[in-house]
Amino acid sequence: MLGKITKSTVDKLPPGSLLWDQSLVGFGARRQRKDVFYLLRYRLNGKQRFYSIGRHGSPWTPDSARTEARRLLGLVASKTDPAAKLMSAGFGAEVLRYLDRKRPSMKPRSIKEVERHLIAHSKPLHALQLAAIDRRTIALLLGEIETGSGPVARNRVRASLSGFFNYCVAEGLAETNPVTGTGVANEGHSRDRTLSEGELTSLLAALGEDEFSYIIRMLILTGLRREEIGGLRWSEIKWDKTTLEGMIVLPPERTKNKRLHELPLSKQADFILSGRRFARRFTGDRSEWVWGRRWTKWSDNKAQLDSQLAPIIRESWRLAM
Repeated sequence: MLGKITKSTVDKLPPGSLLWDQSLVGFGARRQRKDVFYLLRYRLNGKQRFYSIGRHGSPWTPDSARTEARRLLGLVASKTDPAAKLMSAGFGAEVLRYLDRKRPSMKPRSIKEVERHLIAHSKPLHALQLAAIDRRTIALLLGEIETGSGPVARNRVRASLSGFFNYCVAEGLAETNPVTGTGVANEGHSRDRTLSEGELTSLLAALGEDEFSYIIRMLILTGLRREEIGGLRWSEIKWDKTTLEGMIVLPPERTKNKRLHELPLSKQADFILSGRRFARRFTGDRSEWVWGRRWTKWSDNKAQLDSQLAPIIRESWRLAM
């Protein structure tokens, strides 16, 4: 779209649109989801490049951004690349700026996952310059992640890296996204697998009387997803006063298919929840959560459960021999 870049035209830009200034070739304004960014498009040594001048608002106005664009075009005319300094930016430093930019618009749990992907999993990239990271570099990293943590971890890290490099391209920090073209791992059908009778017996034998053990028992008895049980509220449990039978009623926003889900409780599940309700009254607990809080420490508790399972499994193998 071609037109005059003014405060009025910038304010009216719809999300995803790009306006090129009719009076200064290469000077543009692009609105992302909310904010507008001024940019410069230029050609140097036969290659087209983009430079992000900055976000609309203090200090950048249409006039100040246009003045900066003219200055940058002067550098281009003298065969100096305005983006050369930006292109030398390090991965680690830019990741921190990227996370600061994303944090206000993402849920705490989501930003924590992206941080883990870009800071912990991608640590080998931190000392590299963005311009030095190519597709082979990313492919080697993803291969190491898949070997050490599995195909699911590889694909999640790949998605976070792709989002980061898309941001870098949009900001003029990189010319291309090096994640594009790398392979997506086959995650298989692990979600369809069910535990055998022997595995269930070993698992139940390893469970104790703590909250996590009761959560695992409820997952086995109900077949619900871990977030549905881990985030179970007392308001989602209904007991019939006449029959005394219980039911879990999950609202649409708590289910994967966004539909109301009603699940009658088995005697075993009802026994667990009734015990929790009695303990709650006895201790005076006023929390809305069945387990005292929304459960989030899955990895730590699973690691502990795995260590408890190991001797039980070894004993079962010994008896079977």
